[in-house]
Formats: sequence, C-alpha cells, structure tokens
Amino acid sequence: MVLVAGALRHGADVLRGRTSAAIAAAMTKGRVAWLATGLAIALLPASARAEDPPPQTEASKQQIEKLVETWGQYYHKADSLRDRRQAFEDLMESTPEPTRVQIRSVDAGGVDAQLIWPARLHHPLGRRAILYVHGGGFYSGSLRTHRAIAGALAKAASADVLLIDYRLAPDNPYPTQIDDTLTAYRWLLDSGYENDNIVLVGESVGGNLAIEATLRQMRVRGPLPAAVVAMSPLTDLAATGASLMANASTDPLIDAAQLDLIRKAYLGTRSPADPMVSPLYGDMTGFPPLLMQVGSGEALLDDTLRLADTARKAGVDVETEIWPGMIHQWQLFPFWIDDARRSNQRIADYAIKHFADKPQP
Repeated sequence: MVLVAGALRHGADVLRGRTSAAIAAAMTKGRVAWLATGLAIALLPASARAEDPPPQTEASKQQIEKLVETWGQYYHKADSLRDRRQAFEDLMESTPEPTRVQIRSVDAGGVDAQLIWPARLHHPLGRRAILYVHGGGFYSGSLRTHRAIAGALAKAASADVLLIDYRLAPDNPYPTQIDDTLTAYRWLLDSGYENDNIVLVGESVGGNLAIEATLRQMRVRGPLPAAVVAMSPLTDLAATGASLMANASTDPLIDAAQLDLIRKAYLGTRSPADPMVSPLYGDMTGFPPLLMQVGSGEALLDDTLRLADTARKAGVDVETEIWPGMIHQWQLFPFWIDDARRSNQRIADYAIKHFADKPQP
C-alpha cells in the first residue's frame, strides 16, 4: 500500500510542483490516508461490496505513474475553468480513437449525442443501450474526450452506447446537465428501447448526473433504467467526506479547491446539500440496482462509501468495487491502463447481467 501511495504522490508532486520538504510531509500524510481508507473499506457491509478487484500489479503502478505525469503535462498551467476545459480536450485528443465500432451522430431530443455500436453490425442493435454521461466537473468533457470508453463499453456489453454532449457550466448551470441527461434517456425510450434494457453509466460528475436523473425519474414515477453504474461519483457537493483531506496526498486529480470551483460554477448560490444536486442527501428508496467503482486513494472515496451505505439502508441492490491504487477517472484510459480495461469489462458484465434482453453468445 505504501508503494502505491508513493507512486501516486510522485505523480502528484510532478503535477503540483511541490518541494522536497512538501513531498516528505505528504508521505507521512499518505500513510495516515491509507489507514483511514482501510478502515472505511473494512466497515463497508459485505452486502454492499462486489467481488474484490484484483490486487494492483507492479505494471499497473507504473502505468498510473505515467498517466499522472502525462496529466500534469497538460494541466500544470491550467488554473481557470476555461483553461482546464481546454487541457482536458487536449489531453484526450492525444489518445486513440475507439476501434471496431461504428458511430452515428444523433439528435437525442435536442441533446447532441453519438450512438456507438460494435462494428460487426451494419446498424445499431436497437435493443440494449447504455446511456453514457461523461465527467469533467460539469464544465468540461465532450464527445471526443469520452468516445474511447464509450466504444469499449459498446463492444464489451454488445450494446448501443448513447454518448451525450450535455451543455456545460458555468454558462449553463444546474439543472441543465440533469435536464439533458433525462431528455436523452427519454429519447431512448421514445426510440424503441425498453427501460429494462437501458443502463445509465457515468464517471465523476457524470455519475452524479446519472444518479440524479434516475432520482428525478423516480419522483415523476417514470420507467426506470435496468441499472445505474457510477464510477468515482461526486455524491456530496457539500464536500463533507473525510477522504477529501485524508487522501489529498494520494489523489493528484481532484481536491477541495477544485470542488469549490466546481460547486460555484454549477450551483451558484444553491445549497450543495440539496438532495436535488447531492444524491447523498436524497431518498434512495426504490432506486434501481447500483454499481459503484472507486480508487482506494481517491479524494472522493467517501462519496462512494457513504452513498453505498445510504443506498443499502434504503433497500437498494448496491455493489461497490474499491480498486487498489487507482486514481480519479482511471477508467477513461483502457488503451494505457490494464486495470481500466478490467474495470470497464466489469461494468459491461454488470450491464449484461441487468439487461432483460441478454446478448447471444
């Protein structure tokens, strides 16, 4: 565990330009963070845990180090939201496009989107669908930044993936992003996909939007998706989780200052503890089956663990995967990171398990 924390701290120091004294201090904090993480994981009820992910390999540690260094090359001078948005675009523009898929641009009820499906078929399946809601702090992310993971899921789940390009903050604050997500979901229903053959998937704030859109659909008693998958979701915009500080030295990609920027851009003066924006404070009773993945050293670890506990107490069929040594949004890089491919396959398997119409062998 200390080796993993050290690898992430090294990349974080590249990203943040820390002095050697600060690095030494971070190492001490990192040990405390790992103890806190281990305790939190141990306290998570077995009924809320999925099968444990495999231990992190040495190759995986090196892949994460490389990713953090690459991330830092694009983000080291990106301070404003506009600069960070462009840095994310530039980083993902340097990554491979998905292969062995077909892509069609669609208007999903007024929401720009792309429908992606396995290349072996000349047209979309028209039966099973994953609605993918991208992350990026509500203010960044696009069809290009998330096309690789969408393509990977289309192939692995043998499903059509609707990747949406929702409107971004701060020009379009809450509730625009939830509105667009729900509009796209209802477009799938209107296009002939049955609700029990649709799975919502999102990472980071995309996980927040997938959950909140489903909660809103519950409030109007509309047809619910077969399941929801949230990867490292932001579930508490009030930022009260202990891991936000405890894991600060092991998570180079998100911290309290960034969450403050995100909160202001997305919410304005709205309370971050409002259940309409932070699912941690909502009523999960009746929610569809839920899978959440999170890295063991993430600042948002508690956002996942606490929502898992809330969902379990509300009677939700919830599974939680805690991936050793993984950083925020690692799943976006299946072309670079072995554990990204593994975690994406588990998401696909989970979707297949909950689709009413199973893929043929």
